[in-house]
Amino acid sequence: MQIAPYAGIVPPTDDWIVSVTSIYYEGSLGASKTIPIAGTVTAGLDYHVSYNLINAVKTWGITASGWNFASSFGVPVQYTDVSSFHGRLPDDHATQFADLFFTPVVAGYHLTKTDHIAFSVQVYAPTGAYNTSNLANAGQNTWTFTPTVAYTKLFPKQEIELSVNYGVEFYTANDDTHYHNAPVSVLDLLALKRFKGGWGVGLVGGWIQQLGNDTGGLANITGGTSGHSLGIGPMVTWAGKVSKTPVSASLRWVNEFDVSNRPKGNAVELSVSATFQ
Repeated sequence: MQIAPYAGIVPPTDDWIVSVTSIYYEGSLGASKTIPIAGTVTAGLDYHVSYNLINAVKTWGITASGWNFASSFGVPVQYTDVSSFHGRLPDDHATQFADLFFTPVVAGYHLTKTDHIAFSVQVYAPTGAYNTSNLANAGQNTWTFTPTVAYTKLFPKQEIELSVNYGVEFYTANDDTHYHNAPVSVLDLLALKRFKGGWGVGLVGGWIQQLGNDTGGLANITGGTSGHSLGIGPMVTWAGKVSKTPVSASLRWVNEFDVSNRPKGNAVELSVSATFQ
């Protein structure tokens, strides 16, 4: 869910790119797996999450020796429903603001006319709703810093795009629980074939891998709960104009098929964006 078409390209224009995205995730943590949550260690949880956000990207309109720059920020609202299918914990659900995030600078470099790369550090602030006794929390109660590199390769004659997005999430400790998440590696891949009329079809895939064990708090009981997740699925896109305004949309579905010490399930994402000069 982290990657978007043209992930490695920062436009040289001076624009606002505003997007509205909704991600629905449905998954479960099996009864044989345990994780720390709501101040205890438990297993057998079902998750239904709707993560909805408005994101704005400001391209600077500056070109310096092949580099272009942008900044972005996002405001998310999340509906979370968590239930324990063995009845050990009470069901919990809530609609809350999740953690705000921003990227002060995205620096993109045009290697060639068809090869592009972008560097950034995304920051999540602990502004979302959080309570140590709740199962359904939209916020993490930590700062998260994600250095990221994105690369896009274009094949103009075939109208094919290949993009990769790789980042490592670094977390501060949770002051309320003294729990410290280990860094998490996130790799996303996208392959897209475009057709006349603005339509495109392709595949997206992702690999989430925790780098080491968690520490502090309940991590000392669970052994750090180092986990991973692999997922893949189809994607459909459209790009065109509405009243002279460039508009694009994408719909994807990702199925997780190899998961350890994380919830396993399916995610669907719908995103619509518009560019304003």
